Amino acid sequence: MDPPGPAGASPAAADAHHHHHQAVQPLSQAQPPPPPHQVAAPASPPAPPPQLSRYESQKRRDWNTFLQYLRNHRPPLTLARCSGAHVIEFLKYLDQFGKTKVHAAGCAYYGQPSPPAPCPCPLRQAWGSLDALIGRLRAAYEESGHPPESNPFAARAVRIYLREVRDAQAKARGIPYEKKNRKRKHPATTTAAAAREAAAAAAAASGGGDGSSGSTAAVAVAAPTTTGQAGGSGGATTAAAAPAGTNRV
Repeated sequence: MDPPGPAGASPAAADAHHHHHQAVQPLSQAQPPPPPHQVAAPASPPAPPPQLSRYESQKRRDWNTFLQYLRNHRPPLTLARCSGAHVIEFLKYLDQFGKTKVHAAGCAYYGQPSPPAPCPCPLRQAWGSLDALIGRLRAAYEESGHPPESNPFAARAVRIYLREVRDAQAKARGIPYEKKNRKRKHPATTTAAAAREAAAAAAAASGGGDGSSGSTAAVAVAAPTTTGQAGGSGGATTAAAAPAGTNRV
């Protein structure tokens, strides 16, 4: 029996040891190291949100103010249960923050647009401000996903209230709020058309005079008579414009 030792190792163990040495590659034959970490370019800052217009900003503030009013309402009120009467109540609540002097009926300056002295009449929200506010809230209600049919800001009672406020403030402040109607432009009748109409009327009144008198009347109407002309020419024009039968005795 052979003595134990490296020489007496079994062939299988020797073969495994050989393969182990083959699996370990030299450092020169190893995989190349990964390239150094590349520093990424700094990411551009996110684009700022689009700036809201003045109208959109005011509409958002008004909507938040109304929602806060509903939360503070006693008893608490939800938007789904809000009606036109609640909107009118909200408008009256805003009067305490108004800056427009509305004279009472018994005030000495009632109906004066520019009173000469101060008076104890209260300050109110101007009708124009309330009308614009309702317009923004009406749009914000529908933009929030609510159906237009249930819009409390479009209720008939709200429109009537705004009309009453407009009329009352117009009388108290002496400032009418009537809308200016655009004047329609009527087409001006041309001189030739007017001359033809006058010539036809003169010919009909003369009872069938000769053609020369009719043409003279047309020329006389087409050329307006001035007071600075000589007597002969002015008389000719008048005679030509008058029916021919009137010159006969």
